[in-house]
Amino acid sequence: MNDLNPTLDRVTRRITERSAATRSSYLAAMAAQRKTGTQRTGMGCANMAHTTAALPLADKLQIHAERAPHIGIVTAYNDMLSAHQPYETYPQKIRDHAHTLGATVQVAGGVPAMCDGITQGAAGMELSLFSRDVIALSTAVALSHNVFDAALFLGICDKIVPGLFMGALQFGHLSAVFVPAGPMTSGLSNDAKAKVRQQYAQGLVGREALLESESQAYHSPGTCTFYGTANSNQMLMEIMGLHLPGASFVNPGTPLRDALTLGAVKRALANTGRTGEPALCLADIVNEKSLVNAIVGLLATGGSTNHTLHLVAMARAAGVLIDWDDFAELSHAVPLLARVYPNGSADVNHFHAAGGMGFLMKELLGAGLLHPDVDTVMGPGLDAYVREPWLDNGQLAWRPVPEHSGDTAVLRPVSDPFSADGGLRLLQGNLGRSVVKVSAVKPEHRVVRAQAVVVSDQQDLLALFNAGKLERDLVAVVRYQGPRANGMPELHKLTPPLAVLQDKGFKVALVTDGRMSGASGKVPAAIHLTPEALANGPIASVRDGDWITLDCERGVLELEVDARTMARRKISHPDLSGNGHGSGRELFGLFRQQASAAESGASPLFGALPEHLPAALVETHSG
Repeated sequence: MNDLNPTLDRVTRRITERSAATRSSYLAAMAAQRKTGTQRTGMGCANMAHTTAALPLADKLQIHAERAPHIGIVTAYNDMLSAHQPYETYPQKIRDHAHTLGATVQVAGGVPAMCDGITQGAAGMELSLFSRDVIALSTAVALSHNVFDAALFLGICDKIVPGLFMGALQFGHLSAVFVPAGPMTSGLSNDAKAKVRQQYAQGLVGREALLESESQAYHSPGTCTFYGTANSNQMLMEIMGLHLPGASFVNPGTPLRDALTLGAVKRALANTGRTGEPALCLADIVNEKSLVNAIVGLLATGGSTNHTLHLVAMARAAGVLIDWDDFAELSHAVPLLARVYPNGSADVNHFHAAGGMGFLMKELLGAGLLHPDVDTVMGPGLDAYVREPWLDNGQLAWRPVPEHSGDTAVLRPVSDPFSADGGLRLLQGNLGRSVVKVSAVKPEHRVVRAQAVVVSDQQDLLALFNAGKLERDLVAVVRYQGPRANGMPELHKLTPPLAVLQDKGFKVALVTDGRMSGASGKVPAAIHLTPEALANGPIASVRDGDWITLDCERGVLELEVDARTMARRKISHPDLSGNGHGSGRELFGLFRQQASAAESGASPLFGALPEHLPAALVETHSG
């Protein structure tokens, strides 16, 4: 193993210094809670009776006598989402296995889990980002009974894992393991699916052909197989040591998947400190080093841009303050080692077969690009994570990962990366700060200078495309899509038409204060622009025909209008009252009003922006 990469060391030290006060406060709260323990000790008789009323007699006696550890399950099960449908059977499996280990289990509570693939381009998508915060709140409610020694968190998709993580950290004194369910098996290739989508956008095929294509791609229980936010979540949990090693991408319904789930129960119990092993709680595992490891993993795999929001909010829940400068600086030092759709043609099953997380972590550790001195659910250090799980005579075991990638078109060593950097860039200029993911953008498309086409609704841009009015070089400016304006929906439906224009030879880019999907691809998109339009950010003053330069290579996003002219332009916000009606949006007004800026995680849960962020953003937020 090489010495720690100097950029990794420098960024981690900066984050640690920046977070000193907030991290200290968090750890003090967790230490106090750990000292207090669960309320089962000395619990009132009526309280205890309520706790165990529905349990079998043997479980009641164990809990009443405090004879064994008690596990709480927080589950995102529903059968609306293919990724979460397998969780239906998990509680009973977990309960039965815990009994063999002398422990007891209760489902502490459920959290909502919505699908961005279903709500994409519809009103429901405006609840998507804030569902993360609802999940965090729901997780806290589930664990607020304070009767558990450990917790298992069952969730996978876009906002679910970040929300579970944020809620879990408020109970960071507990032993905790995150339990995945795995991706569906490979169906229609991602390239073929993308081709049909573009053909549909051009009117070359009808809805029947599109539906057939999509159904062949999304066809069974399990996570969608492209490398969007859901699968980026799984990578993050594993590289942070919150999954069992190699657990992220094992398909549902297989003997190995079941063995890993039962193995998670065993580790959660071991880490309570009540079975002979040292106590190890969630607050011990999640710290500045493990969060930097998470960013490195995101960059090395070309993961979802949504995590430039989620990881900020997730870290904040542990008292750690990170920002886009940290992502950008690390991106220059971390090579891209994986090509998984939309950054390549492979899916996560191909990635897993080529060596998966174990090979990736072995390479990063060997290059000094991960902090090895962290705690995990397996104990101290990351050595356990450079092994892969298998069944040895039916029993869960681990063996060393292969020395070489099984497919260098999908997964490569540090010595031969797909690119020298992680492909995530920070763009800055007189329009504010934004991020762009260039790992799927060809070099010839990374610099665009063109006139603006300005809309305040993605449907308006789609209408212009369908009317043939976008047949030229352009920078599409889609504003009033920020967290305060409408909850910051993903704008993934814009990808096919913009890709069509790019394929016709036009210079095309997107600038928005909204989000793109974790599956965003080959069109350069400056997203999460901060300050947002509703906060009087400069994007609100852009006019049709203004020249904009988006330069991914130099990190520049510049409106070619002088400051005096900009100052004279009057900002007139459109009527956004419709954003508060329909699909439950009426209930989320407080979330929109209290949402922090994108660079602070776009969350209503943590109050004002931390002082380390650029002054302009602090002023915009407080104003």
